Amino acid sequence: MSAFLIRRLIQSLAVIAIMSFLVYALIGLMPGDPIDIMIASDPKLTPDDAARLRALYGLDLPIGERYWNWLSAALGGDFGFSRTHSRPVLDVMGPHLQRTLLLMGISFVLSAAIAIPLGVWAAARPYSLHDYAINLFSFAGRSAPPFWLALILIFVFAVWLGWFPAGGLETIGKGGFWDRLQYLVLPVLSLTLLNVAGFTRFVRAETMAVMRQDFIRTARAKGVSERGVLTGHALRNAMIPIVTIIALDFGTLFSGALITETVFAYPGMGKMIYDSILANDFNLALVGLLFATFVTLAANIGADVAYAVLDPRIALQ
Repeated sequence: MSAFLIRRLIQSLAVIAIMSFLVYALIGLMPGDPIDIMIASDPKLTPDDAARLRALYGLDLPIGERYWNWLSAALGGDFGFSRTHSRPVLDVMGPHLQRTLLLMGISFVLSAAIAIPLGVWAAARPYSLHDYAINLFSFAGRSAPPFWLALILIFVFAVWLGWFPAGGLETIGKGGFWDRLQYLVLPVLSLTLLNVAGFTRFVRAETMAVMRQDFIRTARAKGVSERGVLTGHALRNAMIPIVTIIALDFGTLFSGALITETVFAYPGMGKMIYDSILANDFNLALVGLLFATFVTLAANIGADVAYAVLDPRIALQ
């Protein structure tokens, strides 16, 4: 196990290093830079002033040299300053990360807690009315665009019924736990509905495939109850590919909540990355994207470890 984790850690560091260069190069190739924005906002700046500023910030250097300077500073713990916030990147990212972890964690737990029982229930009664209803719900959930679902939830629960606020983080001048909880309801509901639909289809398909295996017939012949067959035999074996899907979606959810966070004006990591790209805040966008890459890699390593827990026959070498 230790050798496996060390090897995967080395591989992950190599992937992050490659991704850091690719993301840095792509961001550097974007039209315009912070100096162009400064020129547009201050007509008194002359071309000579702009040239001096580019030399001061190293923007006149080749992309490879600029990347090396950034990497050298990052390895020392200096990820640069956010141009739009005039603060260190990590200080800006910290609160956004906490909000996204809260949003993602609640929706992820709810999605798994709802999707796994629904998928197993549908697999236990294949081609029944319940199975068709669950399949219809899953198909509709997977087909709904995230922005459309978010707008529908805002119209129904915020505009029409008036139960929850349409977006934001908290009421100005009020705040508090219960106030923030009300602002979380619609974003969490949006992400949960999208994830439940996808997870349920995978759980149903994998459970039905396992239910046709010989060891399931053997368990039934030995007198194991149907509930015991489902939970003790079928679900445990079906969870191996399901864990893979959940792990991949976990990393995607971290940065993929961009649409949901933008529609609901929720200041999390996704919206932070989106706003920083629009504002040409290179350092903030770069670190945010690299952190999303790190979360995806960590989720995949966690999935590999979960394989060995679910099936002792799998050896991590």
